[in-house]
Amino acid sequence: MKWLPFSDYALHAVVFGLVMVSWFAFGVVFFRFLRRKPPQTATESKRDGTSKIGIALQGTSYAFVWAFMRPQFTHIAPLSQVLDITVAALTVVLALGSVWLVMSAVGTLGRQWSLTARVLEGHKLISEGVYARVRHPIYTGMLGMLLATGLAASHWVGLLAGLIVFWAGTLIRIRSEERLLRAAFGAEYDNYARRVPAVVPWIY
Repeated sequence: MKWLPFSDYALHAVVFGLVMVSWFAFGVVFFRFLRRKPPQTATESKRDGTSKIGIALQGTSYAFVWAFMRPQFTHIAPLSQVLDITVAALTVVLALGSVWLVMSAVGTLGRQWSLTARVLEGHKLISEGVYARVRHPIYTGMLGMLLATGLAASHWVGLLAGLIVFWAGTLIRIRSEERLLRAAFGAEYDNYARRVPAVVPWIY
């Protein structure tokens, strides 16, 4: 029985609109912090260029999601009305939560944040805030935005392909960054990694 006071089309249009607003906020946060420079007194001690491969794969994953679009403002799969509303709510929560997570993460990192893997002289191991929950919360937020976009607009094939490629790129970036961090912090980082999952709480 249909009990929504508005059409399914309107529901999906609202969800899509909120995801796009979240993308705008995500971009503002990302580019604002991308422009930050490390303190003039800080010099780069090590950088791992293999993280660029991971960046390229993560970017490609978003391309898959946007390339395989389903008809606008429709279901990603045949669902009952209750499930459809549940997925719509989850999509919005994922998008808004991902933006908040990335904002919190880059704010906590401050001038230590970098697009590619690097360690600065005097680099500190960050383990507070959202970093007490996951070691790579920015990737968690990026994954959330990928999922939200796929649920809001993509064909399931595009979303699945995007998730596979994203995860491959993320694993490359994690290994690249953690090589540097283990070299810099040794047992301190090992203990942190044993306590805190990498990207998804209780899973990995």
